[in-house]
Amino acid sequence: MPRIEIAPSLLAADFSRLGEEVAAVEAAGADWLHLDVMDGHFVPNISFGPLVLRALRASTRLPFDVHLMIAPVDPFLAEFASAGADQILIHPEAGPHLHRSLQAIRGLGKRAGVVLNPATPLEAVAWVLDLVDTVLMMTVNPGFGGQAFLPSQLPRIAALRGMISASGRPIRLAVDGGVAPGTAGPAAEAGADTLIAGSAVFGTPDYAHAIAALRAEAGKAAHPNPVDLPDHSGGAGD
Repeated sequence: MPRIEIAPSLLAADFSRLGEEVAAVEAAGADWLHLDVMDGHFVPNISFGPLVLRALRASTRLPFDVHLMIAPVDPFLAEFASAGADQILIHPEAGPHLHRSLQAIRGLGKRAGVVLNPATPLEAVAWVLDLVDTVLMMTVNPGFGGQAFLPSQLPRIAALRGMISASGRPIRLAVDGGVAPGTAGPAAEAGADTLIAGSAVFGTPDYAHAIAALRAEAGKAAHPNPVDLPDHSGGAGD
């Protein structure tokens, strides 16, 4: 079974002390740091930009998993890559040419990913699996933290797991939205191997316990996968 990776989402952290929060989740055993970039246009919220990434990059070895909820996305890829992103995730709806955008990310030397909203057809990623390292299934509608997990997405996670397995490529299947005790297990059982959690980590008094609990619950239910997956923990650029 693949190792379950946990990526705390910075959106749920205390913004008055981001450096301390990042150091705390790194010490607590996080594998990635997930950074939600929102533009108030593609999604109904505004979060932060490349200056925040750049400010945090020198203070942690955690890989930066940067989820760009901005449109158009192409003009900003190089800037986020330069600011310290290790993996850049984009939505099919955020530009006219998904294939070209993924090529651009890889051309910048970064891992590339595609994000599927709850109503985005799985076919949107079917023809670009050769270019992606991660597919992220949103289990809430993006734009706000603290939303409830949508159980309707579990069959889609399972179908996506089948697509990834058939590809034979070492692609991670991440889930974001309402991931918490009680939903981590079903998500992993459906096929997720990477869990992005905001308030389920940052909203608790003990980050290490929260991360370990999510990993344990998901590990017990994890879907068997014959493809060896990369371990993204251990430092930026690994």
